Amino acid sequence: MRIRPLAALSVAALAALTLAGCSSSAAPSASPSTSAAADLCSAKVKSGAASDAVKVSGSVGKEATASFDKPLDITALQSSVVTKGSGDKIRNGDLVQFALTEFNAQTGAKNGAIGQTDGTLLPQQISANSVLGQVLGCATVGTRVVATIPGDESNPASVDIVDVLKVVPNAAWGTPVDPKEGFPKVKLAKDGTPSVTLPKGDIPTAFEKETLKKGDGPVVAAGDGVLVQYYGVSWNSGKVFDKSWGKQPFSFTVGSGVVQGFTDAVKGETVGSQVLAVLPPSVAYGTGTINDKDLKGQTLVFVVDILGVQHGTAQ
Repeated sequence: MRIRPLAALSVAALAALTLAGCSSSAAPSASPSTSAAADLCSAKVKSGAASDAVKVSGSVGKEATASFDKPLDITALQSSVVTKGSGDKIRNGDLVQFALTEFNAQTGAKNGAIGQTDGTLLPQQISANSVLGQVLGCATVGTRVVATIPGDESNPASVDIVDVLKVVPNAAWGTPVDPKEGFPKVKLAKDGTPSVTLPKGDIPTAFEKETLKKGDGPVVAAGDGVLVQYYGVSWNSGKVFDKSWGKQPFSFTVGSGVVQGFTDAVKGETVGSQVLAVLPPSVAYGTGTINDKDLKGQTLVFVVDILGVQHGTAQ
């Protein structure tokens, strides 16, 4: 996309990166199986001697405790259900909020825990071809599984306790707010995809934004990782130049890797919110000859749905 996504966001636990599929250096041994099924239920790997040997205690959604004979011999990706949740089944393409506690398979020491508190781990889009999808399958919300992850010389094998906390909507869910006069008008399709009607008159020369839906989640701050849906229109041409809708949500670190106006659009807003922002060239792609290739000289309009935040991911 034109907003230049960053490489991986950093998180506290290596396995969170591996399972989420957002690590810049995921261990080869933690790659999804090449025989992954298209159906999420069929994609789940089987339990086995290693995963069944792990005894887990603690409540779903809290840091887990695990005990097993050490070293635990892990030769394949395995997953055993510890607790079956009473919620809905997760589906291929869902944005899943999960929590993870990881242990070193050789020593039993806890490597870390993440996701147990709001704003500490971005939701991840699940698929049958991801490690997360093969660990969870079509598990129900509230389910806890224990996964055994093979390792290599640089990434030791691990025991990962994964809790399915909820499915996050793929569009902003906040309370609607009356739009401002003179701003572009936004219309939403049934699936949440926006379209924009630009007002007549002079093109704005200053950054402006308005909140169209006010979410109930954590506040986005500089240095946070954030997951969004976005829809971009050039005020100069009236054309849509980029969007995440129909692809997958976009993650970035606030204050890095995107144009300044895109950062300003989400900073200070809450998860679940929808924001409309007007970016003049000074906070977009700069001045210059207007053209469709690099967006220089153009004033841009973004509709941004904020789906998740991970506090303090900047390095």
